[in-house]
Amino acid sequence: MDTIFALATAQGRAGVAVIRISGDSAFKAASGLMNSLPDRRGVRTLFDQDGVHLDEALVLVFRDGQSFTGEPVVELHLHGSIAVVGAVLRVLGENSNLRPAEAGEFTRRALENGRLDLTQVEGLADLIDAETEGQRKQALRVLSGALGDLAEGWRAKLLRAAALIEATIDFADEEVPVDVSPEVLTLLSEVKVDLARESRGVQFAERLRQGFEVAIVGAPNAGKSTLLNRLAGRDAAITSEIAGTTRDVIEVKMDLHGLPVTILDTAGLRETDDVVEEIGVKRAMERAAGADIRVYLLTPDDIVEIPLNEDDLVLRAKSDVFEGAQQGISGKTGDGVDALVAHLTAVLSNRVAAVGVAMRERHKLAMLKSLGFLNLAQDAMESGDFMADLVAEDVRSATRAVDSLVGRIDVEEVLGEIFSSFCIGK
Repeated sequence: MDTIFALATAQGRAGVAVIRISGDSAFKAASGLMNSLPDRRGVRTLFDQDGVHLDEALVLVFRDGQSFTGEPVVELHLHGSIAVVGAVLRVLGENSNLRPAEAGEFTRRALENGRLDLTQVEGLADLIDAETEGQRKQALRVLSGALGDLAEGWRAKLLRAAALIEATIDFADEEVPVDVSPEVLTLLSEVKVDLARESRGVQFAERLRQGFEVAIVGAPNAGKSTLLNRLAGRDAAITSEIAGTTRDVIEVKMDLHGLPVTILDTAGLRETDDVVEEIGVKRAMERAAGADIRVYLLTPDDIVEIPLNEDDLVLRAKSDVFEGAQQGISGKTGDGVDALVAHLTAVLSNRVAAVGVAMRERHKLAMLKSLGFLNLAQDAMESGDFMADLVAEDVRSATRAVDSLVGRIDVEEVLGEIFSSFCIGK
């Protein structure tokens, strides 16, 4: 494989910048920049081909099989000057034994060299993108290999089940000393329970990755934008006594006790002859329907205009103005805001508690595919009149679906999409 190089830290001025070189020619290329390559680490003066001083760098050397990519790697820890980084990259680019890395190429090599499985690659991508504590923790669970470990356990059980079934085929003309059906059914049932549980958690895991949505809805001039501004701690939306000020959906991202939440301020729900406002109302209805939680601000002359779910809230709007027995809230005074935040945190934390280690739709589809084949195999065996070779094939198909989770088979089509999300230096 080609020897590649790239800036592994963010572009721009910084205290330290790291350039990574990976491949069989990494040591030779790095040696051309300095008098001697350290055995493991050391401070070296870097020069270009003409002997011009480039920088003083901390040089880290990783032998074959000891690096992130699994290849020989040299890391140059430079002063984070744009000029210094540019000069070193220029010198490396003039080396015919090197080429610039593509997006995610270091991580792809880690996958191809067995340093990471496919789920760990996805966990690494999520860790890089993590903005909240909840996202960080979940990404680290996947990066640590938790899903890969689960898949390996499922695979071992399915291989055992397939072997037992195939034994009845191999000895079809002889009497098999033990009835294998009870053990096979137990193995299939155990894997099915795990697959079902993990696949159910993907919905909430996806929301944890991408962020939950909470829609504030209600009639015009119910204080929705004022409440949004109170929650955001800034003037994110225009507020006015004129009804219908908000025409489009306004989004504010928040870190709610470690959970990523996007608060949606929507157009007031009412019949209108204003074409633009009508579009806003339609968008409000659509976004509210797709949100995880709806907070309906109810004014005295209003009725709830949209379907609500168990975890949704109906609050008395502008509690500083409108009196009533119903629980109220006021973005202007802050009344009821703490209670609202506590409710949102409790509901979303409860949903996160159901999250396993599978985080993506790809994981869910692979698990459901495996589950489907296991259902076929189990139903056939429980019927008492089955063809062992067909059941064995169903179990093998279920195993292949599990293998696709960690990248053993049938995942080439997803690799391009996954690695395109990485930066060049990763």
